[in-house]
Amino acid sequence: MTSTTPSAAIESPWARDPEALGIVARMRETNPKADPLSRLPDVHPGRVPRHIAIIMDGNGRWAEQRGFPRMFGHRTGAGSVRAVVEEAGRCGVEVLTLYSFSLENWKRPTEEVQALMDLCVLYCESEREALAREGVRLKVLGREAGLPGDVLRALRSVEEATAHVKGPTLALALNYGGRAEILDAARSLCRDARAGAIDPERLSEADLAGRLYSAGLPDPDLLIRTAGEMRVSNFLLWQISYAEIHVTGALWPDFREAELHRAIRDYASRSRRFGALDPGMPSSNTP
Repeated sequence: MTSTTPSAAIESPWARDPEALGIVARMRETNPKADPLSRLPDVHPGRVPRHIAIIMDGNGRWAEQRGFPRMFGHRTGAGSVRAVVEEAGRCGVEVLTLYSFSLENWKRPTEEVQALMDLCVLYCESEREALAREGVRLKVLGREAGLPGDVLRALRSVEEATAHVKGPTLALALNYGGRAEILDAARSLCRDARAGAIDPERLSEADLAGRLYSAGLPDPDLLIRTAGEMRVSNFLLWQISYAEIHVTGALWPDFREAELHRAIRDYASRSRRFGALDPGMPSSNTP
């Protein structure tokens, strides 16, 4: 994980703005390496999304278009993960969630599934020290049941190594399904209700959200999907209720810093109303 230079060597118009500088200071309380005024000088830091979720699509197509096996695309896509994780943090993004392997992906050919599990172990082993050094905390979203033992051990090793770092969070949605997540949360609440620990009539949305795999993380502000597909594919169904959606035709192995910047600029240009009529532009990073 190595840094890159800003794409535009110009001073941000907010470089001396007290409000913008205050927002950057708050970003650096959780992520000391946040530098949005340098990475995205044309975007007010208050318009940088706190949480970006990405459906990484197109690895297989990218490889097939070049005459390579599908797994070559998955391995190349790991390079995009490294680039985007680092750049998102430098832009001031607090949480990055990547859709890595869905419950439905078990339907793929056995050889491809095994290769993806092996790639997960390899990623954990090769990136563990780098993530800790860069101050990136790993959180895994999804069901443990069904994952191979070596994958679980590799994931736990990275979670333990990064548990106390100061920096952004990388959430990997692995063996994940949005409907399954809501079902598991509901089952957890039902067990407590049956035991008399909670009153079903007093349950709130916050109670259910607290039982989701993503409990403790802010909801995504921006959902990105690569490869031009126009669907959410059972991803973070509860959490993306009010997320802005950015679809790009870029295949995941081609999605690097410039594509991430383009998505954040698109997000920053929108007016988020959350069902209201007020045309104002509430910030993701201001109080």
